[in-house]
Amino acid sequence: MDNYTILKPLSKDIFDKRLVELETLVREYLQAESLEGRTLQWCKIFLSDAQNQYTQLIESDLYQDIVSAYASTIVEQAPADGSKIAILIKTSIEPAPYIFQSMRLTEGETRGTSSYLQTMMLFEKYVRWLKEQGLRLDTHCVRTWIYVNDIDNNYAGAVKARNDIFLQHGLTIDTHFIASTGIGGASHIQSAQVAIDFLTYPNIEESNKTYLKALDHLNPTHEYGVAFERGTKLSLADKTIFYISGTASIDRHGHVIYLRDIGRQAKRLLENIGALLKDGNATMEDIKYFIVYLRDTSDYEQIESFMQQNYPHIPHVIVRAKVCRPEWLVEMECLAQQ
Repeated sequence: MDNYTILKPLSKDIFDKRLVELETLVREYLQAESLEGRTLQWCKIFLSDAQNQYTQLIESDLYQDIVSAYASTIVEQAPADGSKIAILIKTSIEPAPYIFQSMRLTEGETRGTSSYLQTMMLFEKYVRWLKEQGLRLDTHCVRTWIYVNDIDNNYAGAVKARNDIFLQHGLTIDTHFIASTGIGGASHIQSAQVAIDFLTYPNIEESNKTYLKALDHLNPTHEYGVAFERGTKLSLADKTIFYISGTASIDRHGHVIYLRDIGRQAKRLLENIGALLKDGNATMEDIKYFIVYLRDTSDYEQIESFMQQNYPHIPHVIVRAKVCRPEWLVEMECLAQQ
């Protein structure tokens, strides 16, 4: 019923020409999907240099004629294969049961402010919107993506702000948190230290959600001071969706393992993802796509080979995006569906 794919230009020409090539690929893909009754529902665009590429992108036919009519997000997380731009596309037969919002602050809002204040402003803007719709943060927000520019220095402020917001809204270790990826990334606003995407399901109840633990593999996140669920199983009338948060090479005590060995880190983090899915009665075969985050793009060939050998039929994109702990060389998130 739902399809996911990842498209990117193959040429090594200037960015404008790569955009034209990508537009052709997207149009051809969507035309083929339309024959199966599926239409574009959501997409995520990865750029290598938002400062120079964002305006070109939003003025392009790809964006104006196709993307702008649908839910989408744009983030600077450079495709590690050198393609400059990649797009993750979801198509579906049915209307979206969710609302996806890509929230960004303006230059005036970000200038002179900290990562803590910017995170607070973004969450407060989202919470105001929720209240206007008669919705609640604890019930209806199913997933977030928090992009932190210069994450080695700005992550702590974003974490503290999220912790404070959650506490205000009754999200605690005794209730639940929200599945999330907190990762290096940037927007087109030069002074922005934080950008956030929010996924809201207006028609669900708390009983529709199950929080995935796998405590024999990973510790609860609150033990090291952060507030997010490692995974959320969402049971809808016609399908079950598993939102797996950014996952890295960690053990059940919260320790980073396999330091300086990216191959073993990749293997362990996928073992962790498998354990989370198993907790929800799903398997790796249910995964619809991976997003792979690398601290160092020189590791691209090794990780690309690993993914092709182990998951050749699952779409994936590998991007440069530093993980919240410098010791983690690779992190992955995924979505699974039954």
